[in-house]
Parts: sequence; C-alpha cells; structure tokens
Amino acid sequence: MASKVEAGKLEWRISVDNETTKRLVPKSGPSERIFIWLKGLITKTWRIGADDPAKVVHCLKVGLALSLVCIFYYMRPLYDGVGGNAMWAIMTVVVVFESNVVSGNYVDLYVYVSPPCTIGATFSKCVNRVVATILAGSLGIAVHWVATQSGEAEIFVIGSSVFLFAFAATYSRFVPSFKSRFDYGAMIFILTFSLVSVGGYRVDKLVDMAQQRVSTIAVGTSICIIITIFICPIWAGTQLHRLVQHNFIKLADSLDGCVAEYFKKRDVSTNENEYETNTKVQGFKCVLNPKGTEEAMANLARWEPAHGSFNFRHPWQQYVKIGAAMRRCAYCLENLSICMNYETEVPDQVKKHFREACMKLSAASSKIMRELADILKNTRRSSKMDFLVFDMNSAVQELQETLKTIPIQTNKPEEEEEVPSAEDRTIPMTLHEVLPVATLVSLLIENAARIQTTVEAVDVLASLADFKQDSKKKTGDNNTNQPPLSS
Repeated sequence: MASKVEAGKLEWRISVDNETTKRLVPKSGPSERIFIWLKGLITKTWRIGADDPAKVVHCLKVGLALSLVCIFYYMRPLYDGVGGNAMWAIMTVVVVFESNVVSGNYVDLYVYVSPPCTIGATFSKCVNRVVATILAGSLGIAVHWVATQSGEAEIFVIGSSVFLFAFAATYSRFVPSFKSRFDYGAMIFILTFSLVSVGGYRVDKLVDMAQQRVSTIAVGTSICIIITIFICPIWAGTQLHRLVQHNFIKLADSLDGCVAEYFKKRDVSTNENEYETNTKVQGFKCVLNPKGTEEAMANLARWEPAHGSFNFRHPWQQYVKIGAAMRRCAYCLENLSICMNYETEVPDQVKKHFREACMKLSAASSKIMRELADILKNTRRSSKMDFLVFDMNSAVQELQETLKTIPIQTNKPEEEEEVPSAEDRTIPMTLHEVLPVATLVSLLIENAARIQTTVEAVDVLASLADFKQDSKKKTGDNNTNQPPLSS
C-alpha cells in the first residue's frame, strides 16, 4: 500500500500480490472432516465391491471358513479331542485362502489377473499341505527315534538329517516341473520336518501331537474345499478357457482395427468413439501379457475334478501352447500398429492400390479367429474351418499378386524414356512410397501363416478333448470335402 499527494489531494494505491488473492474458504470443524473422510471411504469401498463382486464373495468365504473352524474352541468335546492344536486348523484356513484378491478380468486395458481362490488353487494347497505334513511328520518321528537311540551322537544325527532333507526339499523347488505343482508342499515339508525332528519330545508324546496336528489340518482343509466348491465356485479351468476364447476375439478386433485405420480415407469423419477405436486396435496387448497367468491357471486346473464340459484329465497344457501361438500373431499385430505411426506419409494412390486386397485378407483372417473363439465357446469342432482357411490362403495369393503388379518408377536415361500408351497409362510409384505399405503387406501375410499354426493347435485340443462335430454341418451337400471356389 502506498500514498501519493497530488494538487492537495491524497491518493492511495493498493498493490495486491496474486498469491495473496486466494479464495477464503471457511475451515470445517473436526466432526465435519471426519464425516467427509468416512463418506469417501464408504463410497470407495462400495465401488470396489460393485465393480467386482468376486472380491466380496471371497471375503465371505474366508469369514465363513474361519467361523466354522472356531467351533473347535467353543465346543468342549471337540476341543478336548484336539487340544491346543486346533490353532493349526485356523492357520490352514488362512494360508489356503491366501491368494491374490483381485478379479478375474482385465484390471486395466491390457493386464489380465486370475480370480481369487479358485477351486484348483484350494485343492493344490490342501493336498500339498496334508501330504507334506504327513510325510514330514513321519520322517521327523523316525529321525527323532534314531537320534534318541544314538546316545551321544544324537545332536549329529538330528543336525545332519535336517541339513540333508532341507537341502533336498529346497533344491526340488528349483525344478520347473516340480515347482509348478508342489512348491507349497516342499515349503511345508521343510517347516514340519524341522519342527518335529528338533522338538525335544519323547517319541510317544510326539506321535500323539502329530496325530492331533494332522487331524486338525485335515479338518481345516476339508472346510476350505467344501466352501470353495459349494459356495460360488470359481474354476481355474473355466477361467483359462474363457481367457483364451476372449483373446481370440481381441486379436480379431485388433486386426480389423489396425487395417481399417491404416487404409482409412482422409477427410472422412466417422461417428466412432476415438477411445473405442484405440481400444480395439490395441487389444493385441491383452494377448502379449498373460503368459504367466495361462501357465499358472493351467497348473491349477489340473488339480480340479471334472466339471461342466471338462473331464478330469482335460488337456489343460494345450491351452498354454495355443496361447503361445496366439502371442506370435500378436507380435505381428504389434508391428502393424507401428506401421500406422510411420512418419513417412504414404500417398493415397499407393493405399488405393493395396486397400481391397489387404482388407480382404484382414477380413478372412479375423473370421478364422472368431471361428476359433466359437469353437472354444461351444466346445465343438467347426464344420467350416477348412473353407475359412481356404479363403484366407486365396486372399494371401491375391495380395501377393497385387504386390507383384505394382508400377515402380525407375530412373531411366532421358533418351530411353517411352511414352506409355493410353491403355497402360498408370501413375508410377517410387520405391520410397511403396516400402511402408510393402512392410504392412508382408506382416499380413506372415500373420496369416501364424494363424494357420494357431488353427492346428486348436485342432489338437479338439482331438485331445474329444470335441463333438458341429451340429450345423451342412446336409444334402455332396461336395463338402471340396474347397469353396473363390469369387
């Protein structure tokens, strides 16, 4: 604030800094802030449960299982039967239901996460825990008995046995085939064997404690299995089957979106949402990421009993091979999306020359992937897959012929230049203009070859799983074995 005197008048000037011109908001009291915080917390919690009810169901399962196990503490006859070892039943429930508590869908646009507490995961942990406890307890009792009979060498016998068994069990966890199915059991074996062998009890008391502990663990695992199967069951095999099926659809949408976006005419406005278009084009990323998820779900599905359309020995590992074949197609689509962002602008005449053939191959390829998704959805063989593959191969040949007939401009001496006739008058294209489109063409052809490999992988699955023939197979057509004529 400053003052200035002019002609006997006093003039005041006030300078206000921008930082001080803040809107004054009345401070809320503690009770109001607490209310706002609680309201936001409840809203966020409700939204999480509403977006994914599987999380709420998982929490209900855990609460119900723990409530049933706690009966051992409240009911006197059961408590006298197992004593203080009832705590092992509670630990069993907590460990078995311990899992990644997220939904079985894409947590964002491109990352798929397996659902919580599948039946395969429950069976895997329960069987591993029971078998490892019995095996480690038996060996621990035997080692403890041998050690007590060894006199002064008791410490050496116990120490060396713990070292050898712990070394062998830990080393087995590095074997991929063993780790995928029995990693949890190896960890429980190390823990139980070490506790039993160095427990310091007499052999008769040790046997009684082992019996009680095994019985409580069996009760805990039984409760977990019953709740997991009969209350909103989540089958790992079904989730894996749906994951592969949806990935086929995403690949088809991504292929159509990439090619359509590349050959989209300029100055033509579309009513499609830009976000939805980008989602379809980038859908191949969903196929690139879930490799570990597919392998984990396939291993868990092997523990599950027969359910739905899947027998006990359903070829779950074939889904991993199908996923690998699909990822090879996704890599081609990733390169296709890169072609869309080339800095070199491709002239419209070049795109026009390839548009029809590329769109035809894209449509034929996407039809095959959608048909593969229908095969998995209906668990039936397709009666028109051979025709679709024939159409795709015909489109590949047509695109190759289009690539051969492209007029490339060459630098000839002026005296050798010839004036083209009216019939052969076409606009020549430079190699620099054709190269970006030629890259896209080669990727489409390579993707078609990889799709054919995926078709073979799905056909192997249909044979191993004994899929029935599609009921929509043509009747009254005597030439069903002949490929369709290209139009």
